[in-house]
Amino acid sequence: MAFVPVESPSLRQPSLAVPLAAAAVTFTGCQSKVQRPACPAGQVCLEYGNNAEPLTLDPQKSNLVDEFNIIAELIVGLTTDAPDGSPTPAMATSWETSKDGLTWTFHLRDAQWSDGAPVTADDFVYAYRRILDSKTASIYAYLVYILKNGQAVNEGKASPDALGARALDPHTLQLTLEHPAPYLPELTKHQSFFPVPRHVIEKYGDAWVQPGHFVGNGPYNLVSWSLGDKIQVIKNGRFWDAANVCVDRINYYPTPDLVSAERRVQRGELDVNTSFLSNRLQHMNEVMPGYARPHVSLATSYLSFNTHDRGPLQDNRVRRALSEAIDRDFITTKLTRAGQVPAYTFVPPGTAHYAQEAGLRWAGESFAQRQVEARALLAQAGFSATHPLKLEIKTQNTTDTLQLSEAVQADWRAIGVQATVVQNDTSIAFAAYRNRDFQVGTMNWYADFNDPVTFLGLLKSDTGAQNYGDYKSAAYDALLAQADQEPNETRRAVILKRAEQTMLDDEGMAPIYFIVNRNIVNPKVTGWVDNAVNFHRARWLCVKH
Repeated sequence: MAFVPVESPSLRQPSLAVPLAAAAVTFTGCQSKVQRPACPAGQVCLEYGNNAEPLTLDPQKSNLVDEFNIIAELIVGLTTDAPDGSPTPAMATSWETSKDGLTWTFHLRDAQWSDGAPVTADDFVYAYRRILDSKTASIYAYLVYILKNGQAVNEGKASPDALGARALDPHTLQLTLEHPAPYLPELTKHQSFFPVPRHVIEKYGDAWVQPGHFVGNGPYNLVSWSLGDKIQVIKNGRFWDAANVCVDRINYYPTPDLVSAERRVQRGELDVNTSFLSNRLQHMNEVMPGYARPHVSLATSYLSFNTHDRGPLQDNRVRRALSEAIDRDFITTKLTRAGQVPAYTFVPPGTAHYAQEAGLRWAGESFAQRQVEARALLAQAGFSATHPLKLEIKTQNTTDTLQLSEAVQADWRAIGVQATVVQNDTSIAFAAYRNRDFQVGTMNWYADFNDPVTFLGLLKSDTGAQNYGDYKSAAYDALLAQADQEPNETRRAVILKRAEQTMLDDEGMAPIYFIVNRNIVNPKVTGWVDNAVNFHRARWLCVKH
């Protein structure tokens, strides 16, 4: 899923509209001194630093991992994340698949929305039609193209009734796919496949996500949202497994200042924070041993080149020169220093169902050789000391992305490129990326599900807004389509490798490094299991007194 500041998402970048009622949501501003709030007697409370302020809690409109961290506690889909991040049954207790892999039948448990209404198969069908409705403007609609006629419905070429999602009865959901997808149980963990309460949305419209209106089927209920301060949720007594949920209340805080957040965890004001500065790892291990939890991730940090508008970035020679000139070894060993690995592919090592042999053709050359080639390529493209290439790097105003942008800026200066760094708030930056209002953007992509398609599908011509650089290649699209129809996993992996190689030869983006998950977790928190997808559902957690 994608994204995340410094990009989730996931699980993903949100819309700018925040439909919050003034009566329910207050703006308190950032507080310079915050103490741990009192926990009601006899209850277990979790104080959770969550990186960025969410812009929506609507599962079909959200995009950021920081939003998904909260949404996945309020609503659950057919499957959910087990403690180790693998898919485990949630609303679906079991399912069967047809021999051709195209028809999946899910059997739903008896469950209630938090207002007491039953959760039915119709709520899933409604949700899938809603995310594909062009009026919803979901950035993740393309994930639901896996359902038969999904793309046609999204483009207005087919009726919603034609979608491959049917409620056979209140407790039986049948999904018909465009092509076999053995990874579907991974995909149904994603918020784009969550059910939504039709009876509430039809009553309140977009305001259904406001505190006081929000209805979910997850382990927690939304209580309040104070912008700049916190989002509070409490245990949902109607959740089917409420008896096994330990934590009674969670406060989610935006924590863009990672050093401040680290200190708040050290003081005991926060139990968890979802990130820390890479270069602080050694310090934390010394002053608060056992708190820092770095772990290999299914995620890649990369630069997106905007090829949507005519300009120098449409020239493959320019894109290659810019990518070759980046000193990935310096960035990972001197700047990030938390175990990040230089990346010369987009799909991270260890991704399931893949043959990891693709790579940038020049990756084996020394950095000095690459700098010479980069200068030569720029000269071929018409740039020189008297006519330098001038670019703008648009980045989020987080410490890690700013450090990365400044390192890239210095590397490009060494080959005669004049780059300026423009920083924006995360939500503003990703709004610009979606609208193609940038030249070079700094991104992170976190796997929505454990399969190479979650990375490679991002650069398909028809993906939409999340194909930020607007990369287009008929050959690439054809290979991904061929892989979709290939039932043999080994042959499919080879086709996907060819697709990635095609994109890398086109310099469709510039991979920088493979990301390391960087959580800070108080040892009092139990049930936390480090995992590559970095999903840690609160229903599995507890806090020692």
